[in-house]
Amino acid sequence: MFGIDLWDASLAPALLVAGIAGVLSFLSPCVLPIVPPYLAFMAGATMEDLREGTSADREVTKAAVFFVLGLSTVFLLLGLAASAFGRLFLAYQREMAVAGGLVIVLFGLHFLGVLRIPLLYRSARIDAPVSGRTPLGAYVLGLAFAFGWTPCIGPVLGSILSLAAQEGSVERGLLLMAFYAAGLGVPFLLTALFMRHALSLMAGMKRHMALIERAMGALLLAVGLLMLTGGFTRMSFWLLDTFPALAAIG
Repeated sequence: MFGIDLWDASLAPALLVAGIAGVLSFLSPCVLPIVPPYLAFMAGATMEDLREGTSADREVTKAAVFFVLGLSTVFLLLGLAASAFGRLFLAYQREMAVAGGLVIVLFGLHFLGVLRIPLLYRSARIDAPVSGRTPLGAYVLGLAFAFGWTPCIGPVLGSILSLAAQEGSVERGLLLMAFYAAGLGVPFLLTALFMRHALSLMAGMKRHMALIERAMGALLLAVGLLMLTGGFTRMSFWLLDTFPALAAIG
C-alpha cells in the first residue's frame, strides 16, 4: 500500500493484542476512576454538571478529543522510537524477543499477584503548566498523562512498545501503537459523548477492578510467552492457512 509494507497476516495478532491492551489500560484501577474528574476539569465543569447533562456536554467532548490527541501523539512518538531502536538491532531480533518476553512475563505475574515488583508501585508524572480549560490545555494534559508512569499503564505500554520494536519496520511499529492509542482513546471519547450513562456504568465497574487487573496480567503473561516461544509467528501462519484472503490485504 503506497509503497509501504504496512500490513501482512503476521501483524494481525499483535494489532489485536495492542487494541485489547489499550482497552484494559482504560479500564484499569489507575485510569477509570479519574476519567470523569479529568473531563470535568478540562471542560471547566463540575461533577454535578456531568451528572445532569448541561450545556457543558459540548465542552467535555471537545476537551476529550484534544486530550486523546495528546495521548496519541506521545504513544506514536514512543512507537517511532521503539521501532527505530528495533531496526538498529535487527540482527539480534530473537535475543530482543526473549529479553522482552521475560520482562513482560514478570509484569504479567505482578498483575496476577504471583509476585510483586515494588518499582511498579511508583509513579512518575509530568505536571502540565497549562490550564485544561482550553483545547491547547487539554492537549497538553494528554501529553502529560501519557508520560505518567503508573503501576497500571506503564507495564502494558512497555509491553506494546516491545512488540513494536520487534516489527523491524517504523511504519508497522507506528500502526501497532495507533491500535493501542485507539484502544485507550476511543473509550475515553465514548465516555465524554455518553457521560451520564458512563458514570452509572463506571460506578458498577468499581467492584470489578481486581478482575480487570487479573485480566491485564493474563494478557501480559500470554504476550510474554508468545514472544519467548515464537508463538506470534505460528499464529500468523495459522491465520494465513485458515483465512487465505488475508494474504491479499495490503
